[in-house]
Amino acid sequence: MTKQKKTLPAQWQQNQKAAKATQIAFDLDEKFQYAIRKAALDAGVSPSDQIREILGLTVTKRPKRPRLTVSLSPSDYEILAEKYHLSADQQLEIKKYVLDDLIQFSADK
Repeated sequence: MTKQKKTLPAQWQQNQKAAKATQIAFDLDEKFQYAIRKAALDAGVSPSDQIREILGLTVTKRPKRPRLTVSLSPSDYEILAEKYHLSADQQLEIKKYVLDDLIQFSADK
């Protein structure tokens, strides 16, 4: 009985390489962090990709979904439900109202 070495699909091989990468964090003064984050925003890249660019490392062009996220607790939903005259379990409706508020905020800027 001979063992055959199985080859992983190319996508899995890439994921395996990514799993071996080490993330490092930098404790920088707020003004330096702001400068890097602003440069990333102006360039339309993530802060991580901006740091790679600054360091002269390759930056993989990957599709980016233009989205913002926020974590909402059950009590946050209660507050928002009251604000929008809904019940807290109407999370999809609450999300629609929140989206409207974010768009209004952006339009006002």
